[in-house]
Amino acid sequence: MSPLSAIHTSMPGLASPLEAYAPDVMPLKPSEVAPPTPISSTQPAGDSFASMLGKMVTDASAEQNNALQSVRAVQGGQNVPLHQAVIGMEEANVSFQLMVEVRNRLLDAYQEVMRMQI
Repeated sequence: MSPLSAIHTSMPGLASPLEAYAPDVMPLKPSEVAPPTPISSTQPAGDSFASMLGKMVTDASAEQNNALQSVRAVQGGQNVPLHQAVIGMEEANVSFQLMVEVRNRLLDAYQEVMRMQI
């Protein structure tokens, strides 16, 4: 006796053998299935890689300027909480480290391409 012979392929009152295992799941007809939605990118199609890198450098620079302003405000005795200045400095540090790592990866990729033989 094979293991498959123990499965009853026809049970009274069921339209298909799958209903015995999942009676609440009804098969969909092709007309009931919605067409797939297209995948949208986060960047418009016209943006280039260079503009993305330029935006990253601009954002990192802006975060560093904001952190510098908050540190100067704390040093000047203005009403700026110390924790906000520290958080701003850490955000600027993380964005700068990300920018440096992206640059390093780009340089590695460029050097790898230059080592390729034609």
